[in-house]
Order: sequence, then structure tokens, then C-alpha cells
Amino acid sequence: MSLYDRNYTRDADIAVETSENTLVNFVKQTYKFFAASVLFATIGAYIGMGFVSYMTKGVFFGLVIVEFALLLGLIFLKSKPIVNVMLLFAFTFITGVTLVPLLASVLGLQGGASIVAQALLMTTIIFGVMSFFALKTTKDLANMGKILFVALVVIVIASLVNIFLGNPLLQVIIAAVGAIVFSLYIAYDTQNIIRGRYDSPIMAAISLYLDVLNLFISLLQLLSLNRE
Repeated sequence: MSLYDRNYTRDADIAVETSENTLVNFVKQTYKFFAASVLFATIGAYIGMGFVSYMTKGVFFGLVIVEFALLLGLIFLKSKPIVNVMLLFAFTFITGVTLVPLLASVLGLQGGASIVAQALLMTTIIFGVMSFFALKTTKDLANMGKILFVALVVIVIASLVNIFLGNPLLQVIIAAVGAIVFSLYIAYDTQNIIRGRYDSPIMAAISLYLDVLNLFISLLQLLSLNRE
């Protein structure tokens, strides 16, 4: 008889508590991996600055290929946690290295160091504001996904076209739109993280990291182009 004598309310409460604990742990792991990703990228950029004179176009594009290969590895090997962690840190380290040419060009400008500092400060503030918005809003931001993806595709295509055009005004527009899009992506991905919509903390962390990285790049380009 004890099989049928069950307290379903109590069982439901336990299930909810377990689910909440699992989600809390997921979010904690995600932000730990995110913080570690930022650290490895910073180390990559710091080391890379020491070899900036060797950063030819060939070396740069070679590193970009490695970067994409590591990102694909992260996606396809997400079921292997240990390998995924190593790929995450390798990927973020390389993204720091590939950031070196842009950093070097900005630092070469008059007041370049202040531009980098401003971009970092603005990125930090925007990250905080958009994260807070994602935590507090009652609106489901999932519907933004398709719109943001289309905007991202447009930015990528426009950036590729401008490689050949070299139009400064178009680059300013691309950077400005990019800053807006990646700011919104931070809110979008943050809400997805706190609602447990990612398969793993590593994939959640890499999504948030790429949002922040691309926001920083967009702001850095925008500030430096305005200075020029």
C-alpha cells in the first residue's frame, strides 16, 4: 500500500528544488568558464603583443583558420567535457592573439591607450547593464534570436564587402550596428543561460564570450575611426 501512499506535493517540491539547484550550478559553471575565457584571451593578447612584428597577413589568416577549427571542435565535441574545456581555453587564447593587429593599430594612434581603455570600460558597463536587463525583464527575449542572426549575417557580409571597398564611413556604420547587435546578444544569451536553454555550460560560456569580444571589437573600431 505504501506504493500508492505518496505525497505528490512533497515530491513536486523536491523535483522543483532539484531542478533549481541544477540550474544554479549550471549558471555558476557558465560564468566560471566565461571568466576563464576572458583571462585566457587576455593572456593571448598580452603574449601576442610581444610578437606583433611577426604578425604578417599570412600568419594572421592562418591563426583565424585555427580559430574557426577550434570553434568547430567545440561544437562537435561538446559531449566530451575534458576535451571541450581544453578546446575552449585554446580557442579563447587564439582569439586574444588574433586581436593583436587591431590593438596594435589602435595603440599606434595618438591617445591610443585611452581609446582601448574607453572601449574596455564601455564594454564592461554595457555587459553589466544588458545582463541586469536580462535578469529583470519579464519579456521572453527568445523571439529576438532570428532578428539578431539576420543582423549578424548582414554585418558579416558588409564587413567582407568593405575589405575590398575600404570605405571609412561604411566601416563606422558597421561598427556602430555591430555594437548595438552584440549588446542585444548579451541580453539574449544571458536570458538563455539563466533559463537553462544551453546544452552545456561551456557552450553557454562561449556564446557569451563571443558577444563580449565582438562588442569590444566594434567599440574599439568605432572609437578609433572617430579619432582618425
